[in-house]
Amino acid sequence: MAAKGTVNVIALLSVLTADSSLPAAAQAMFEQMGAHIDALNQRVRALDGELAALHKANPVSQLLAEISGIGPIGAITMALTVEPRNFASGRHFAAWLGLTPKEHSTGGKQRMGKISKAGNERLRQLLVVGATSVVRFAKPGSTSASAWLLQLLERKPRKLAAVALANKTAQIIWAMMSRGEAYRRQPVAA
Repeated sequence: MAAKGTVNVIALLSVLTADSSLPAAAQAMFEQMGAHIDALNQRVRALDGELAALHKANPVSQLLAEISGIGPIGAITMALTVEPRNFASGRHFAAWLGLTPKEHSTGGKQRMGKISKAGNERLRQLLVVGATSVVRFAKPGSTSASAWLLQLLERKPRKLAAVALANKTAQIIWAMMSRGEAYRRQPVAA
C-alpha cells in the first residue's frame, strides 16, 4: 500500500490502478481520479503563480505582507477587496469583518459574547488563520510575540487570543491602507 496523507493520494491511486485483484471498472475509475487530481494540482500551481505576480505588482499588498500572520495571499486579497475609505476607523473595519464580540448588556452590566461573524467570511478566515499561526509560535523572546499577546495568552484560551489578534491585525491593516504607511513592528517582549 501507500503512505497515509493527502500528499500520497497519487501514489495510492497508482497502486490501486496496478492491482490486478480489483475489477477493471474500479481500476479505470482510480486512473480517472488520478488524472483529475493532477489537473487540479496544475491549476492550483498556475493560480499560485498568478497570485504571486499580482502580489509583486501591488505596492499595498507588499506593505501588508510585512505584518505577522499576513502572507502574500492574505495581503493581495485585502489589497484588492478592501476600500479603507468606506470605514470611519479600524474598529469599524474589524466590526465589518465580524471580529468584534456581540454585546449582551442589561442593567448597566456589560457582557461580551461570541464574535458576530458578520461581513466577509473569506477575509475574516484569512485573518484568524494567520493569527492562529502567530499564536501557535508565540513564546517569550520570539520575533512574532508582542508583550500584549503574551499577556493575553496568560489570561485567555489560545483560540480566543487568536481572534483578538485577528481583530487587532484588521485594525492595523485599515490604518496602513488608509494612511499608506509601512508596518511598524511592536517591540518584542522580554
